[in-house]
Amino acid sequence: MDPGHHHRIYEFLESKGLRKTSQRDAIIEAAFSTTEHYTADDLLLMAKKVDSSVSRATVYRTLPLLVESGMLREMDFGRDHKFYDPNYVDHPNHNHLICLDCAKILEFEDVHMDTLEICISKRMGFTPTGKVVRIEAHCDELRTAGVCKRRAVAAVA
Repeated sequence: MDPGHHHRIYEFLESKGLRKTSQRDAIIEAAFSTTEHYTADDLLLMAKKVDSSVSRATVYRTLPLLVESGMLREMDFGRDHKFYDPNYVDHPNHNHLICLDCAKILEFEDVHMDTLEICISKRMGFTPTGKVVRIEAHCDELRTAGVCKRRAVAAVA
């Protein structure tokens, strides 16, 4: 994790009157040690690898704080649970493609998406302040070859 990000999180927690604890440290380390999207339960498992004393309650209390700090983004991909994206600070304009075959979440950036957002908004008389693009798709490799490398990775994860 970038030391500047770590410092920013702890400044935010301190501004809320919260102290530094070993469980919070483990959760923060786990939350930003990956570029993959994860659920609260995924984060609990990752944090327990750092510190076995991490509790579910502490994860569920810490996640909203990380989101409020601006360091983590909560995403609704139309599933039964929220996903958390640790990549927004470094890549604020990325979008998501979700494989409907294996549920793998892929990120992409494209300057044309930003241009299209501005053009559509201006044509309709608005000034854009942000966007969320979520593309759901079936894997062409799986359809044509019967096998998908991402599916094998998702099954292992």
